[in-house]
Amino acid sequence: MRLGYINYLNCYPFYYHTLEKEPLPDAEIVPGYPSELNKMMVQGELDLSPISAAAYADIQKKVVLLPDFCLSSVGYVRSVILNSKSPIEYLHNKRVGLSSASETSVVLLKILLQNYYKVEPVYVPTQPKPSLKDENLDAALIIGNEAITRTEPVAYTYDLGDLWMRKTGFPVVFAVFAVQESAINKYPSQIHAIVNSYHKSLGCLECERELLIQKAAEKYPDIQYDIHAYYQLLQYKFTEEMKDALRFYFRLAGELGLLSQVGTLKFLT
Repeated sequence: MRLGYINYLNCYPFYYHTLEKEPLPDAEIVPGYPSELNKMMVQGELDLSPISAAAYADIQKKVVLLPDFCLSSVGYVRSVILNSKSPIEYLHNKRVGLSSASETSVVLLKILLQNYYKVEPVYVPTQPKPSLKDENLDAALIIGNEAITRTEPVAYTYDLGDLWMRKTGFPVVFAVFAVQESAINKYPSQIHAIVNSYHKSLGCLECERELLIQKAAEKYPDIQYDIHAYYQLLQYKFTEEMKDALRFYFRLAGELGLLSQVGTLKFLT
């Protein structure tokens, strides 16, 4: 079966066990940006994958979610940021670049600007690491490794996880793990092995954290960042708190017409 992998530092802890200790013999790991994995899940090219939480809205009728895992943050996340030349409340009618790498953060930013800052910028699609100067932008959304390795000096940087928590009181679920319903009966043992591997990986994050961080640094050598601190900011367990936070996000996004309405979350049993 084909297993997606968000090729970012934040997703690495889920794949540590299979990449460094015990490979999954019957799974082909397919790395990519969240947006690329989202598209492959839509087209049925992946059987199981982490996807942007927002992407679930469009494929909710054909997938179920793993109930135990997500990529989320409570407050600061550090790798989902808005770089801006001016304060965020002055972005009305300004050119705001939206990274093509993901969907969740794009919708998150639009909700924040529309609902909580009452501004309506001109949104411009950009590459994953846009330049405010080179692309004539007033602000730009950057996520993942590109956000952590940014080098362009900017006047203002906003952490969207922090803004969301302060404005709504909820954490942010950036990614969830989706399984094609068509794969459930086709690959039951493989799916079980992947779930076990994720559990073992998160166990390693607890019991051999320094070694995992060392391996993460080796895999992503361009990231000059405190990985230990970064992993402390991220949440990987899909708790009831996180599920409620995701439902709140979907409700707001649906009310604003930014995503299709999401019904009851469907989980693998």
